[in-house]
Amino acid sequence: MTIEPVTEPGAGGVLRLPRVRVVPLSAPPATYTAAVERYLTGAGIAKSSARIYRISLTTWGWMLAGEPAPTGPARRGAKPPVFPVVAIDGPALPEVLAELAAARADEMDADTVNRELSIARKAIGWWQRQGWIEHDPTIGIERRPAPPDRTKALAENQIAALWRLDVGLRERTFWKLLYESAARADEVLCLNVEDLYPQDKRGRTTAKGGATEWIHWQSGTAQLLPRLIARRTRGPLFLTDRKAPAGTPTLDVCPETGRARLSYRRAEEIFEENTRLLANPLASPEDIEDLDGWTLHRLRHSALTHDAEGGTSTPMLLARSRHASVRSLERYARPGVDAVARHVAERDPAARRRG
Repeated sequence: MTIEPVTEPGAGGVLRLPRVRVVPLSAPPATYTAAVERYLTGAGIAKSSARIYRISLTTWGWMLAGEPAPTGPARRGAKPPVFPVVAIDGPALPEVLAELAAARADEMDADTVNRELSIARKAIGWWQRQGWIEHDPTIGIERRPAPPDRTKALAENQIAALWRLDVGLRERTFWKLLYESAARADEVLCLNVEDLYPQDKRGRTTAKGGATEWIHWQSGTAQLLPRLIARRTRGPLFLTDRKAPAGTPTLDVCPETGRARLSYRRAEEIFEENTRLLANPLASPEDIEDLDGWTLHRLRHSALTHDAEGGTSTPMLLARSRHASVRSLERYARPGVDAVARHVAERDPAARRRG
């Protein structure tokens, strides 16, 4: 990128102070989608993060084109609009974008909205530095205040009930791996078959900044993985049930089956739908459509909380959670219902006398 001073005459023929014009290092990509791919590769986004970035930037692609981003079932199979990346400099876009972003913020949780906005601003900033666009239309859009994490750990009997659900091998393996590893769902979904070390019960993933991190599991996952992998030797570990649609990034397609990597959105939907009656044990099955199930994050939260209840040391909790700050562990320090029950029972005077 080069910068050229530009001097323009002002009112009355008085010269204004020089401004700068960014001269692009290369011609802007023909489409927004192409600009997204150039950003993901050129900005050095880690492989484990690229998929989440692509999903967020696809969502913002609708809004940058002046259209509301589809949500829920309408999102599945929806083809994003095609438009040139230079259209982001449209003078009317900021006002339209602010309205669309506000509407989306009313439908989605604050963490999702803030993450998408942050990713969009990073990409826009990178495109500006390439000289492809001049303006940031997100200026003025504020981050939403995220409520404190009130996630509750699942009780041990709830975890046991989860394992008894009649679900497919993919879901059973995915859920078991999430709980045993205490890993984030997006990290697990980014695993490839070639990243696994079954004999060591661990897998390799790339964290932010390109650092290598390890996900460790236990015997439950170890028994299921060989059946899930079958004879595959490479490609995404968790796959969809159907062939990948045209245009799916190569990294997200199994080269041996042609099926696509399972998306976080779809994995979340499946888990939520299957856990509705577990989350609402007094509800009638006839009301299942009106119920809310659990989120995938509950498995990670539960695993770390159960570790803390069992006396796991702070350094080990940091390693398991891959948090950088001890303060981040506070959310897992709230004992679950089983731990409180044991605490009360152990201090019951009558129980002590019987002992």
